[in-house]
Amino acid sequence: MTHTRYAFVKANWHSDIVDRALDGFLDLIPPDQVDIFDVPGAFEMPLLARDLAQTGTYAAIACAAFVVDGGIYRHDFVAQAVVDGLMRAGLDTGIPVLSVSLTPHQYQETDHHNAIYRAHFVEKGREAARTALQITETRSKLLKAA
Repeated sequence: MTHTRYAFVKANWHSDIVDRALDGFLDLIPPDQVDIFDVPGAFEMPLLARDLAQTGTYAAIACAAFVVDGGIYRHDFVAQAVVDGLMRAGLDTGIPVLSVSLTPHQYQETDHHNAIYRAHFVEKGREAARTALQITETRSKLLKAA
């Protein structure tokens, strides 16, 4: 019996927070159906997502990153470029590419904020898993009807 495969791409910046999205994703999709890929940061996710989608191996690809204002660059610009790139990767390949890329307006590296975002990423990971499962089921039904 073959299982549907999913890819999960996660940025290493703020990995203590971002990795919680993978935890949530794996709450709903068995780990033996998920291939995990690390990238340095959010900016690298769209290219890898496109490359993974082009393999034809995955029913959906989830990408997780936490893009915050580092004081050096415009984090909103980075976040927009990443989300646009992920959407383009999905549209260009026909494979759903899901974003768990969050950009908070107010983030301070405190225990309180980190705890809030860790918990939030777990839930966002679960949401991505539910979306991956639903879009996979819907697309399967469309293919059978065609």
